[in-house]
Amino acid sequence: MTNGKKNTVSVLFLFFSVLFCVCLITANVLETKQISIGMFNITGGLLVFPVSYIINDCVCEVWGYGKARLLIWLGFAMNFLFVAFGAAADAIPGAPYWHNDEGFHAVFGLAPRIAAASFVAFLVGSFVNAYVMSRMKISSEGRNFSLRAILSTVFGEGADSLIFFPLALYGVVPTSELPIFIVTQVVLKTVYEIVVLPVTIYVVRKTKQIEDEDAYDTDMNYSVWKVLSV
Repeated sequence: MTNGKKNTVSVLFLFFSVLFCVCLITANVLETKQISIGMFNITGGLLVFPVSYIINDCVCEVWGYGKARLLIWLGFAMNFLFVAFGAAADAIPGAPYWHNDEGFHAVFGLAPRIAAASFVAFLVGSFVNAYVMSRMKISSEGRNFSLRAILSTVFGEGADSLIFFPLALYGVVPTSELPIFIVTQVVLKTVYEIVVLPVTIYVVRKTKQIEDEDAYDTDMNYSVWKVLSV
């Protein structure tokens, strides 16, 4: 159990939940564009996807692993609905006057292999991130939030990339390129976390003050399936 005083959903937690889902869905859409930042060629999703890990850190730090687990499954469900409805609309023949099938398909016609890899990688990476954040908070007695936020991102994003790229791209791109993709993604997303860390620290501090919450998961059951045990 955590030391939370209530088992209800606050307005701030609702806000974080909505933002989390919006970031995941937005990342799906932006993934269809390839962009260049300096020497790196990345997908547009990298602009927003790391925000979901930052929100994960904030929720786990303030409300505990149980609420983070609920948030992860909620994000998964909303993302699945978005992809499912997009795929259904893409499969339905367009009207005779509609001439943008190719563009619509490029955005919403996510290949089943890519979708499956994305869903599995998201679940594993998010739960690894939340678990590391929770366990490190207990072991450090609540100190060193910056270190915990960065390391949880490294482990979470590492697990995400180690699963996504082999599942999604094995046999599509040269095998020798996969480690480069994985390392590049982890490094860039970790740098992203470090750059916005002052904002994350401020948001966590203010949220703790407003909510009067600072959870420690001392007796937590870390099973990913106990969705409603918050």
